[in-house]
Amino acid sequence: MAAATSEHFETLAQRVDAHPDYRVLRRLVPRLDFGTPAPAADVARLLILDTETTGLNHARDKIMELALLRVDVDRATGQPVGPVQVYDGLEDPGQPIPAEVQAITGIDDAMVQGQRLDEARIAELLAGVDLIVAHNAGFDRPFVEARLPDFAAKAWACSFADIDWKAEGRGSSKLESLAFGLGLFYDAHRAEMDCHALLAVLQADLPASRHTGLARLLASAPTLRYRLQATGAPFEAKDLLKDRGYRWDAAQKVWHTRLDDAALLEAEAAWLKEQVYGQRAARVQVETLDALVRYSGRPGLVDQRML
Repeated sequence: MAAATSEHFETLAQRVDAHPDYRVLRRLVPRLDFGTPAPAADVARLLILDTETTGLNHARDKIMELALLRVDVDRATGQPVGPVQVYDGLEDPGQPIPAEVQAITGIDDAMVQGQRLDEARIAELLAGVDLIVAHNAGFDRPFVEARLPDFAAKAWACSFADIDWKAEGRGSSKLESLAFGLGLFYDAHRAEMDCHALLAVLQADLPASRHTGLARLLASAPTLRYRLQATGAPFEAKDLLKDRGYRWDAAQKVWHTRLDDAALLEAEAAWLKEQVYGQRAARVQVETLDALVRYSGRPGLVDQRML
């Protein structure tokens, strides 16, 4: 009876979806096996990660839920292959969960009381992983490394920042919106379902470039990124730098920008010398960020450069 009912509603959904004035959303059903890879497949092992925390400050707040999906990806196709291994664990943060966090996540103090993450199981899933993917790695990575230092030795990618969703024709880079764009909805703000939603989004072809988000992240992860500081920039250049996209670091009292590859770094250094320093000799600071430190809050390799 249940199967017949499901088939009936799917038939109705297809009829509605065929009408130009309507779109149908389907509930995301997590997929736990993607079939046997080809014998000669070159695969990368990914760990998709999400956290729920008591707040936004990793120095003060704590993880209360951690979810992981370990999945192999065929490098040639960018598609998942084989079984998906899942971990989802709660942890008592040792502090009351704020009411607003409970309202968003549905996790309350009673649910986490006495709970602790299974560190042995997490270590099993982490072993041999080539890349960790989170949709806001700049948020998740510092929390996870503070609780589980072994995560600091792995390369990380951010599906929010490392894919130009606007260039791909998406109006928003929020995970729920990206899932809606694929005709999917899900119960957001619980870590495991967020991981399944992210895997579904990343295994789909990107609208403009026509390869998967997984392929994009694997290809871009080895690329070095740079943080360029316009050291000693004259005060009158502040509006020029701001319009260029530079941000003010109040602690170091310097304008800085991030660049995605070496060619962009060279072009930006030339622009600084001409437009900001007026062709005068200047010494700027360049911080090189690889996937082992990107999004961690830890510094990369820093050197001084003469323009």
